[in-house]
Amino acid sequence: MRNSQEPQDFNTSVMPSSLTPVHVAKAADGLNLYDTASHQVSHFVPLRPGEVGIYVCGATVQSSPHIGHIRAAVAFDIVRRWFLKLGYKVTFVRNVTDIDDKILDKAATAGQRWWARAYYYEREFTEAYNTLGVLPPTVEPRATGHMSDMIDLIQRILDNGHGYVVTDADGKPTGNVYFDVASWPHYGELTHQKQTAEVDEAAAVADRMGPSVDATGDDKYNPVDPADASPDKHDPRDFALWKAPKDTDPEDARWSTPFGVGRPGWHIECSAMSHRYLGDRFDIHGGGLDLRFPHHENEMAQTRAAGYPSAARWMHSAWVTAKGEKMSKSLGTGLSVPSVLAENSAWVVRYALGSVQYRSMLEWSGQALVEAQAAYDRVSNFIERAGVALGGQPSREEVTGISADDLPTDFVAAMNDDVNVSGATAAIFTTIRSGNTLLSQLADRADSEAVQTEVRETLLAVRAMLDTLGLDPLAEPWVSAGAAGGASDGTTETPEHAALEALITEQLNARAEARKARDFAKADQIRDTLAEAGITIEDGLQGSTWSLK
Repeated sequence: MRNSQEPQDFNTSVMPSSLTPVHVAKAADGLNLYDTASHQVSHFVPLRPGEVGIYVCGATVQSSPHIGHIRAAVAFDIVRRWFLKLGYKVTFVRNVTDIDDKILDKAATAGQRWWARAYYYEREFTEAYNTLGVLPPTVEPRATGHMSDMIDLIQRILDNGHGYVVTDADGKPTGNVYFDVASWPHYGELTHQKQTAEVDEAAAVADRMGPSVDATGDDKYNPVDPADASPDKHDPRDFALWKAPKDTDPEDARWSTPFGVGRPGWHIECSAMSHRYLGDRFDIHGGGLDLRFPHHENEMAQTRAAGYPSAARWMHSAWVTAKGEKMSKSLGTGLSVPSVLAENSAWVVRYALGSVQYRSMLEWSGQALVEAQAAYDRVSNFIERAGVALGGQPSREEVTGISADDLPTDFVAAMNDDVNVSGATAAIFTTIRSGNTLLSQLADRADSEAVQTEVRETLLAVRAMLDTLGLDPLAEPWVSAGAAGGASDGTTETPEHAALEALITEQLNARAEARKARDFAKADQIRDTLAEAGITIEDGLQGSTWSLK
C-alpha cells in the first residue's frame, strides 16, 4: 500500500506568499537558536535560502484547551513571527491529533461519536488560538486524514529491518506493529546525545519531572500507552507503530492494513505528517518540553529508520507551572482558556503567556496577570498620547513593513539571542520611555516639527516591535474583538485620557512651582501621591513626563 504521491511543497504550490520576493534582512545573520539534541545554542542557517520549514506538535483534541496548551502555541507563534520579520518565507505546520485512546474513551463515556468529540474540541482550540492572536498555520493536518502516509511509512520501516509485525498462533498479523529499538543504534540521541559533565538546566528539569531514556517508571504527565506495555514486545523500549483495536473501539476507528486491522500509534502520526508537508528534511521541529521523551525521541528514530533525515533542529517550549508543578488537566491544576479570558483581556493573557523566553518555565499566578495589565496600560498610554500629538497613527502597512534591520538594535539582539522575549520587552519599554520624554518636549521646543518626526519614528518602532511579538494593540484580533481593553488609534483622545492628562498636568505644574520655590517636601509629596496612584514621574532637562506604571 505504498503512497505514490510525493510530499507537497506548499511554498511553491498553494501558498499565496510564494509570489512574494524574498528579502532576508541582514539581521538574520545574527540569529542563534537552541537545539535540544546538542544542548547548545548555535547559529541558525536555513536548509533552503530564504525559507524556513517548521513543524510543531499540536493538540490532542480530547477536551477543552487550558493555559498550558496555549503557552506552547504562543511561544512558537513568536518564533514564527521573528522569522517573518527577518524576511523569511515560513511554512508552518501544526497538526491535530484527532484519533487517540483518550478521545475514544472519553467519547464512549459521554455517549458521543469519537470523531464528533474530536471536531468539537478542535474548534475550541482554534477559537482559543484566534482569540489570543496566534497566526493560523500554513497547513493544519489531521491525523485521520493521513492514514495512507502512516501505513507507507511503517512499511518502509519494516522493509528496512527496524520494525516487526506481531502475529497470532496461526501466523496471521494481529494489527500490532512495533519499532525495534535494538536495531537502531542511534536511539536516544535527541534526549541524551551529549554525555558530558556540562549541565543543561532545561533538560535536567525535564528529566527530573518526567521520564527519559535512562529513567524508567510511571510518568504522571504522559501515562504509558497500553500498547507499549504489551508482552508481545521484543524489548521493553520498543514502541507501537500500529495498534490492534481494543474490544471497545468503534468500527469506524479501525483501518485495514497489510499488517492487520487497527489504528496508528501516537508517534507515527507526526513523522508521516511532517514528511508529507515539509519533505525529507526541514529546519525546525517544535513542541512542549514534555514531548521530548518519549514522543520526539521515538519520532526521530522512526523517521530516520524509514530513510528520511528528520528535522535539522529540535526546539521545546517549557511548561506553565502553578506553585512549581506542571499545569496539567490530569493533575487537576488546569486553567481553561475561557475562564481566564472571562477575567482578563486577551491581550493581557497573551502578554503573560509570552512574557519569558520560550525555554523558561512560566509560573502562572495572579501577579503575572497584574504585571501584564500594567504593561498594557503603559503601552496603550504611550500609543494613544503619541497618536493624539501626531493627529493619527502610522498605518498597519507601515508597521508591518518595518524590516528587522530597522528595529532598535537591543530588540534585535534579544530576539536573535534564542528569542529572548524578556530582553526584547525591555527594549520596547526603553523606547517608550524615550517617546514619553519626546512628547513632553513638544510644547516647549521651538523645533516642534523635528520633535514630531522623532515621536513618529519612535511610535512606529514601538508598534513594530510589539507587532513582532503579536502585541500591537491596533492590529487584529485586538481591534475587532475589543480584546485589548479599549486601545485608541490616537486620532481622537478618549474622554478618560483627556481627564487623566488634565489632572496629572495640573499636579506636575504644582510640583514644578514647589521645586522652583525650593519647597521640596511638597514636591516629593506630589510625586509620592502620583506614584501611589500608579503614575511614574521622570524628570529631565525639558521638564517632567509621566506614564502609567
